[in-house]
Amino acid sequence: MLNRADILRKTLYGTGIYSHILKERFPEDEVVMRVVGRDCGNCRNPFDDGKLTLHIFREKLHPEEKLSDELCYHHDLSGTIPDGDCFEFAERYYGLHDQELLEFLNKELLLHIGEENRQYSNSPETERPEIQLPAFSFFRMPISNTAPLKTVTPLDVYNYLIGPYAKEQTEHLRTITERKEARAYKAKNFSYVTFSGEFTKREDAALVRLSNLLGVDLDHLDNVEETFQALLKDRYFNTVLLFRSPSGDGLKWVIPIEYNGHSHAEVFDAVANYLRIAYGLRMDQSCKDVSRACFLPYDPQAYINPNFK
Repeated sequence: MLNRADILRKTLYGTGIYSHILKERFPEDEVVMRVVGRDCGNCRNPFDDGKLTLHIFREKLHPEEKLSDELCYHHDLSGTIPDGDCFEFAERYYGLHDQELLEFLNKELLLHIGEENRQYSNSPETERPEIQLPAFSFFRMPISNTAPLKTVTPLDVYNYLIGPYAKEQTEHLRTITERKEARAYKAKNFSYVTFSGEFTKREDAALVRLSNLLGVDLDHLDNVEETFQALLKDRYFNTVLLFRSPSGDGLKWVIPIEYNGHSHAEVFDAVANYLRIAYGLRMDQSCKDVSRACFLPYDPQAYINPNFK
């Protein structure tokens, strides 16, 4: 059975529930909600003739904790409906309650909670639906080169990872013990991609289109292979790509994401919080920008979801 925590983990603590309803009710509005910190501002109120009387905001459930789960609430400035949280708002809007509401939200918001992970359906007899593969930019080394060479797909990256293209560089990097020297070598000798989208130049302002992928950077892991297997079995995210970092002591986990009206940084923070709670893992916070580069090493044991081959 679904529970509220399942929904909150995949909707930025319920913010996505509000934004979905507002987009459904006011489809002509290009932006229905702007999130600044934990405040979503005054939005159009579907219960008050579309007036800007619905104040939406998030609050920590445990304010005394630095890293706390949160919940999204509303305050109706017109007094048309009672103040409450995202689930009470959805109950009023859709006329559904309890488990029926949670199941509806899971389907309506395309959260895919509880579905069998597609990565294990790799039997040749299993029919695969046609999928438009996500695309993103590929850049030749060094990191100072900010002009993309071409647009690639997850399969292109997988073939690069298991091929000989970065084998020599990867093996040499892992012999360097001085961190500063290793960082400089990696910057000069590894090509890279921007998993989150296509760019005309590697900077946020030069974004052409989003890929709806997020490249998660997990460094300095205690047990790389144990974490590798745990992420493959994650119940909330279907792995697209998973491979060892150039240094060998970390992982690069590429997963599909849905923005639902939120910024890239907000989605990043939601995933980071999930990994902290579920696995005790810390994402590299320097990777929050949408144009973040991911170096491509040699990894003959890299994983690709069969649906993206």
